[in-house]
Amino acid sequence: MTYIIHPIVMGTKVFDKGMMTYQHDYGTPYTIPIYCWYLEGGDRKILVDTGEMHPVISEEREKAIGGKIHTFDEGLARYGLTPEDIDIVLHTHLHNDHCENDARCVNAKIYVHEKELARIHDPHPLDFRYLEDYIEEAEENGQIVPLTGDTEIAPGITMIHTPAHTEGGMSVRVETDKGSVLICGFCTILENLYPPKAVTAMEMEVIPPGTHVNAYEAYETLVRAKTLADHILPLHEPKWAGMESVPE
Repeated sequence: MTYIIHPIVMGTKVFDKGMMTYQHDYGTPYTIPIYCWYLEGGDRKILVDTGEMHPVISEEREKAIGGKIHTFDEGLARYGLTPEDIDIVLHTHLHNDHCENDARCVNAKIYVHEKELARIHDPHPLDFRYLEDYIEEAEENGQIVPLTGDTEIAPGITMIHTPAHTEGGMSVRVETDKGSVLICGFCTILENLYPPKAVTAMEMEVIPPGTHVNAYEAYETLVRAKTLADHILPLHEPKWAGMESVPE
């Protein structure tokens, strides 16, 4: 089974670039897209993450990322879908910008690593991005499926534990007609996986995410991630914002 991966921008963040690139480019303003990924193919409607509930939509932000920003309803409608049509949601992690629309997907099974569930209910003071309000309704409805490790969700779709950004981060490997594609489970841009020469000259193969739990583990996870598929899709790369499907 093969799929078509559609990146849908359902939010943005404007901050210091160092939030993405650990120890590099601090003080550089940067705008990242927040994606919901629709995996088209098979007999089930599958999303990776659900984006922001109330995204800021402005000409300035759309220009910065090179693509349109959508509400959850508008983004799904591009593919003839409504939130109620979604059968499966796969979570890279449970920071708020990746799960704010979970409650809208009332018919979906929601797959997430058990460590993310533990953390969202008992967040460390350093990590304010976990807000249990966004998943409580789905939990009460019995929609959550906790995972303990790498799991095949459907033929051609496998979730892989990649704790580079959070303890329960899960990347999603998808088979496409252009080869296997890894939607990264950690908040990065292309530069993290494929650093500039100034970084590789320091004998660094990758740049860890700017926010992480353990910098050494994050580094090794990114190195490993590059071996897991034919194509790697960093989770917040602006390049995807203007594409109908990835990889092109």
